[in-house]
Amino acid sequence: MAISGKAVKNQILTELLAWLWLGKVDSAIKLLREVSQESIKNHKELNNLINYFERNSSCIPCYALRNQLGLRTSSNPVEKANDLVVSHRQKRNGMSWSPNGSTSLATLTALRRNGEDHQWLLNQDLRFQFDAGADKPAA
Repeated sequence: MAISGKAVKNQILTELLAWLWLGKVDSAIKLLREVSQESIKNHKELNNLINYFERNSSCIPCYALRNQLGLRTSSNPVEKANDLVVSHRQKRNGMSWSPNGSTSLATLTALRRNGEDHQWLLNQDLRFQFDAGADKPAA
């Protein structure tokens, strides 16, 4: 949304994704800051993207290394867990949740789905184990 012209946009996107694949967020930000003024369609969107990368740089991994180590490079297991724990129950028409209520319900739902509810209710203790069926737990 920030860059005008399909060819320029694709060229910048290709280079941007290459830097992000390597976890080089600073280089990705530098690339975005060096976009020529005539190629910028929406300065606000470009600044929003740069600000996003700056805020989240410590959370953006080196996907190339994760891939080489056989670790997940997508968030699909997390998205599905969110769907099961939060969205399914809390996003129905007419429902409204406070942050505390939403967090509490998500916590209880996760405990129940993970089979930890009895352990927690009886002993106030959680095992925090990886699923025995998981061949490679997400790191």
